[in-house]
Amino acid sequence: MTAEARRAGADEEPAADGERPLDIALLTYKGNPFCGGQGVYVRHLSRELARLGHRVEVIGSQPYPVLDEGYPGLTLTELPSLDLYRSPDPFRTPGRGEYRDWVDALEVATMWTGGFPEPLTFSLRARRHLRSRAGEFDVVHDNQTLGYGLLGDIGAPLVTTIHHPITVDRQLELDAAEGWKRRYSVRRWYAFTRMQKRVARRLPSVLTVSGSSRQEIVDHLGVREDRVHVVHIGADTDLFAPNPAVAQVPGRIVTTSSADVPLKGLVFLVEALAKVRTEHPAAHLVVVGKRPAEGPVAQAMERYGLDGAVEFVKGISDAELVDLVRSAEVACVPSLYEGFSLPAAEAMATGTPLVATTGGAIPEVAGRDGETCLAVPPGDAGALATALNRLLGDAELRLRLGRAGRERVLRHYTWARAAQGTVARYREAIARSAGGPGAAVSARSAAAETVAPSAPRSPGRSAASAGVRHESESRATC
Repeated sequence: MTAEARRAGADEEPAADGERPLDIALLTYKGNPFCGGQGVYVRHLSRELARLGHRVEVIGSQPYPVLDEGYPGLTLTELPSLDLYRSPDPFRTPGRGEYRDWVDALEVATMWTGGFPEPLTFSLRARRHLRSRAGEFDVVHDNQTLGYGLLGDIGAPLVTTIHHPITVDRQLELDAAEGWKRRYSVRRWYAFTRMQKRVARRLPSVLTVSGSSRQEIVDHLGVREDRVHVVHIGADTDLFAPNPAVAQVPGRIVTTSSADVPLKGLVFLVEALAKVRTEHPAAHLVVVGKRPAEGPVAQAMERYGLDGAVEFVKGISDAELVDLVRSAEVACVPSLYEGFSLPAAEAMATGTPLVATTGGAIPEVAGRDGETCLAVPPGDAGALATALNRLLGDAELRLRLGRAGRERVLRHYTWARAAQGTVARYREAIARSAGGPGAAVSARSAAAETVAPSAPRSPGRSAASAGVRHESESRATC
């Protein structure tokens, strides 16, 4: 039954906000939660929207989204690409029989010439799919595809989430690139950001996850301020919760780093660890992410003789991840920039004390230095070492910051609050599309876009790391 038929038919049980349940198409071209924050966003937001009584159809490409089970209103539709970056054969050339249409040919041609095709090609496939099902959805929610295919009539009002402008990643990559060949490769790989800029400026409703990201969307992408709304995301506070039964491992520091790129600042944490071990010989680092075979992090580990003091873990379950964070004496977010920082929120939710930089939106999440975390400037290994030494040597401070951190997350950063704020924006977009008033919805959702008042602001730094092949593998194959 289509959304239109449901609207015309018998009364339904109202959603949690007392209004009619919505039929939502949630698009994600990269939806696996083990590949990064966008997949985590889709997984948790879709679950919480279903909990509120809405019907959510996640439409995604490879690597396909992983959704929580047990929610009747939550379904997955696979919209396959050619999966050119899959493991174990990334950058593969498809066989002749794999080509289905001109979009497939475009995908391969862009990959062959060093570009990243998926935002554009997914948007074209999504447009075709959505237009064939016009009338089935009340709203389409795009998770940062920002492709040309999503402009114009796609059968329902469009709401778009931009976690942060990818132009920031691009500039960090360029800043770190050595030689004209590497810089050319980075520029070619990130050519899709020109499309994303053009599309973003034409979007009627943009959601983002922090005040810092909101300002960067305005500054970097040229989106009008009145079209960008902050709806904070957060941690699964039922899963990420303290558990005294999990023993802490002396000297353990935990961090999350999805790739060996400057954006994540892992090399500075490795350098800091070398300094910390002169005062705390038991200090060791567990990185949730793939171990780099080469590059700055691998070189730093070898230079400082840290091979046995740094462990990388990958592909662990949610329960294993939570217990790992609980077992740490300190969690650390060393990033040069984050649009939000889920690892910070999740560590704080477990009651694990946090050392974090002031890059991008991290201060909005982590709070003030000395109150809910220890804050240090991005890119400063000495400052990281000082903060880590301080926490490792002060059990009372660890306890105080851990408790305050969890309280902060519970007040401001939960997925339930994120879903409520998102639904309010859906209803506003639907009312605007129908020519009806949206002001009442806008007022109800004002609280959802209020940036936490205790969050200090710091300017984001601009770009990211290795070459085209390395970055595409981190994005696509995990």
